[in-house]
Amino acid sequence: MDIISVMWFLLFYGILTAFTLLILISIVIYAITNPYPVVEHYKEEESYNDPKSGSRQKFPSIEEPHCLHLSVVVPAYNEEERLPPMLDEALEHLENRIKDIPNYKYEIIVVSDGSKDKTVKVAETYTAKYGSEKVRCLELVKNRGKGGAVRLGVQRSRGALILFADADGATKFEDLTKLEVALKELVKFDASSLPVRASDCHAIVIGSRAHLEKESLATRSIFRNILMYGFHFLVWLLTVRGVRDTQCGFKLLTRSAARAAFRALHVNRWAFDVELLYIAQTLNIPIAEVPVRWTEIEGSKVTPVISWIQMGCDLGLIWLKYKLGAWKIKTDKSE
Repeated sequence: MDIISVMWFLLFYGILTAFTLLILISIVIYAITNPYPVVEHYKEEESYNDPKSGSRQKFPSIEEPHCLHLSVVVPAYNEEERLPPMLDEALEHLENRIKDIPNYKYEIIVVSDGSKDKTVKVAETYTAKYGSEKVRCLELVKNRGKGGAVRLGVQRSRGALILFADADGATKFEDLTKLEVALKELVKFDASSLPVRASDCHAIVIGSRAHLEKESLATRSIFRNILMYGFHFLVWLLTVRGVRDTQCGFKLLTRSAARAAFRALHVNRWAFDVELLYIAQTLNIPIAEVPVRWTEIEGSKVTPVISWIQMGCDLGLIWLKYKLGAWKIKTDKSE
């Protein structure tokens, strides 16, 4: 290794170490001066438009027994442009599945997270086309953050299995089949039948982009790579171990696992995925990680510097709050 390579190596890891220390110091200061806001419960209408009856109907609760094979929760904040291609792809895949399995039942719940554009109107055009049994829109008046939107959507789901997927369609929806195969190996269920066993068992399968890391390293700036490595290190150090990609927005849960994990969730922002997996590991819920196809779509709400630093602070707060006992993981002995 020549001297220039050594200098670049030392510079890279020096900056990475300094960044990590800065985040850790910021976490302590932030935790002391700004107590983390616990999940807020606003008065939401929590109803959906039913074109068939011409009225609004109340959403069910995840505490009720399942009556569908699959619920797909799509958090959406100002996604009027990116939402239609994602829904078209998802609905095509699910409608084709019905052709192969006539008794297959699904729903897509679009959670408009305080959107200021036409996201709700776009979602409800799909409700009008496919019916409210298949597509529903949960309109949140106040923006909660992605974690809060996903949590509320999951809590209004009817499926034995629950998938949450990003509105940008960055992950190929047909890769759901890969996740189902991995889930089948965890809980031994048949995805073509209404999976009572799958609904009652704890299991989570997450889509992963870790296999694409080498390619992304070559296209990103050195500063963004430092941020990425710093975030991964904090995830490993403070919260979740054994998972290479915690942030991919394509995760499949059994109803029982979703009920247990989301009941305890506190974080509303981008780091909610990490807390979700931290809760799952604490509850000994089996987790499998499956490579999925992923394409970066323009219009991301994540800003490389601010969002990553914020997520770093959230990671420290997750660790701190649980270690101090300020946050507790709620459990149900009946599950």
